[in-house]
This record gives sequence, structure tokens and C-alpha cells, in this order.
Amino acid sequence: MPYTPFKFFAKNRLGKDFVVGDIHGSFTALEQLLQQAGFQATTDRVFAVGDLIDRGAESQRVTEFLNYPWFHSIMGNHEKILLDSANDVNLYKSWTSYNGGDWWKHTPLEQQQEIRQAIAELAIAFEVATGNGRVGIVHADIPNTMSWQQFVQNIHRNSESKECALWSRNRFRRIHTLGTADPIQGIDHVVFGHSPTPHVLRVANIHYIDTGAALLEDTGLGKLTLLQIHPTLTIHQLDTRTVSKSS
Repeated sequence: MPYTPFKFFAKNRLGKDFVVGDIHGSFTALEQLLQQAGFQATTDRVFAVGDLIDRGAESQRVTEFLNYPWFHSIMGNHEKILLDSANDVNLYKSWTSYNGGDWWKHTPLEQQQEIRQAIAELAIAFEVATGNGRVGIVHADIPNTMSWQQFVQNIHRNSESKECALWSRNRFRRIHTLGTADPIQGIDHVVFGHSPTPHVLRVANIHYIDTGAALLEDTGLGKLTLLQIHPTLTIHQLDTRTVSKSS
């Protein structure tokens, strides 16, 4: 099946849909949070905003979750770093020394290949039909001048749009400066991760849900957030400092 940077998901007629913020290797926390939210694997779905790996203690579990039929993730900048570091010695050194990638050096080669292959297949953006309208999911941002439809068209051919989707914090910074933002046109809701925030930040139709699951030493962070998007909008959170790591 050819790679596609965009995937559409039809409305879930049987259960609930959730979007989880940046997991960063905190998979036991995700399991506990899903249990807290009443998740049912046979009917519900979980969509992830990317940054499944690095910093946390359980990054090697990433393919376990990517293989679950109910779990769907887009690519985050940390997944992109993993892929790019295979051909960039300086990036590899920076990633494994300073940016949470130390776990990779202790991962067997066969498992590295499995992880790299699974991550290379991750899309850049999702759109999910829900009882609250259409929900877009992107890791970081979309260009300020683009509607949702323009963005979806551009990520098929425009490297700048992909770069924005993985790395940009321009909109997030502007919201903190101005306290407001224009809605993203052509979509009912858009969910972002990437930019840590002490609380879920909602402005217009934009939701930021990275609450720093692996940033345990940062005051106000250290939480994993699960945003239910279907059939209702509900926030579930777990303090990751209280979670015992799996053995």
C-alpha cells in the first residue's frame, strides 16, 4: 500500500473516539488513563498526536501500540528525528545525547528495524468524522494562511507544510502573546500536541493537548491528556508522576 500523508476516518458507529497528547514513552500511563476513561478496545478508537517516543522509560513499546487495531498515530517531530538520524551522524548524536533518544542505543537491531519501518508509515495528518463535526489531528501546527483543505492538499507535495506540521510553534506563541486566535477554516476542530501546556488550551476551534507527560520535573506539567472527541467532547487526565513504570 503506497504511503499517504493524510488519512480520513469515518464516524465510529459503535463506540467512542479519543485523542491522546504526546505520550513520550509513557505507555503504562496511557493504559491507566484509558482504563480511567472507560475505554473499550472492541468498539473505541485512540488517535495519537505523535511524539510517541523519547524521554519516557517505555519508548520501546511503540510498535506494540502501533500494532493494536484501535490505535492510530500521526508522526511527530521525534519520530521524524528517529528516521532522519539514520543518515545523519550529527543528528543521531544530538538525538541520543540531548533529546530523549538514549533508549535507542539500548534497543536490539532487529527491534530498531521494526520500529523504524512502523514509524515510516505514519501519516502527517488525520481527519476524523465525529458527532461533534470533523476533527483534524496534526502534531504541531498548520500554516496560518491555509484552510484545512489547503493544508491537506499541500502536505502531499509541499515540504514546508510538512515541516510546519511537525515543528512549528508560531500559532501557539501568538496565542500566548495575544490571548486569542482566528479559527482554522474548513474544519470543526483541530487538535495539536507538540507545545507543552499546563492545561488543555482551547482557543476558537483549536485544542492543544500536550501536557508534558514525560516532563516530570517541570512545575505544572507531568500529565497525560486524553481528549474524547466522540460522541462528546470530554477531557481525561492522569498525573504521570503517580505511575509505576512497567517492568
